Amino acid sequence: MSHIYIERNQQGHYEVKEKGNPIPVAVAPTQKEAEQKAHQLYPGVHPDVERVRTTDKGHPDQWRKE
Repeated sequence: MSHIYIERNQQGHYEVKEKGNPIPVAVAPTQKEAEQKAHQLYPGVHPDVERVRTTDKGHPDQWRKE
């Protein structure tokens, strides 16, 4: 089973990436759309999603399970 990440790129879009592969398998304008694409491409896999805002429960440099 693949390990999948969703990261924000420098242009502000969200990339769906496989672990160890720097080239995204999908790019979406919003985090939610990137999560949907990840679920379509990898059914049953829960991607790690980059936290892109500071909250009282986390910081931008942390990850969360989707």
